Amino acid sequence: MCILRKHLRTIIQYQTVRYDTLPLMPISSLNAVKRMILVLDLDETLIHSHHDGVLRPTVRPGTPQDFIFKVIIDEHPVRFFVHKRPHVDFFLEVVSQWYELVVFTASMEIYGSAVADKLDNNRSFLKRRYYRQHCTLDLGSYIKDLSVVHNDPSSIVILDNSPAAYRSHPDNAIPIKSWFSDPSDRALLNLLPMLDALRFTADVRSILSRNLHQHRLW
Repeated sequence: MCILRKHLRTIIQYQTVRYDTLPLMPISSLNAVKRMILVLDLDETLIHSHHDGVLRPTVRPGTPQDFIFKVIIDEHPVRFFVHKRPHVDFFLEVVSQWYELVVFTASMEIYGSAVADKLDNNRSFLKRRYYRQHCTLDLGSYIKDLSVVHNDPSSIVILDNSPAAYRSHPDNAIPIKSWFSDPSDRALLNLLPMLDALRFTADVRSILSRNLHQHRLW
């Protein structure tokens, strides 16, 4: 009898446990989250540049530039020396998987297009671009009207070092401190967790409207 009870315990111990199976969420539903738009400024946000002829460049003498390009402005050739903000390549690679990336700069198209081409580096991250002619000039400042980019303000985030640029859309903005030459800058890296979370909100303004533009600069 003792042997039988021991045998039954062994059977119970190794008996297969059965669970009720529930249908998994279809993969298509996982992709139903709408794709947000991240609008990116260029100068002092992603890069810093100066052109030949500048008497007092803001970078330290001898600091190597990341790339140089030449454009014709008012029939004169001008060379630009461009320094990329630390971690910008990694930043673009990551956020391009989360957002549709859009360049919006107050610079002239001939300059902004050349910078965007270099940053994109044939990866097709920065397909949509807007320049000075797409801005509104108001009180000496170029205002970036996000309705030019998309008609749904709930899905647009703008990253810009100039509060004047997003004056019309403060609740869509993530401010970032201006960058010129600090090699230890980590502002772009620090933004990644926030941008990762923000893309799952129904309306980005529900988060960004909490005076973020007044209280913190990344």
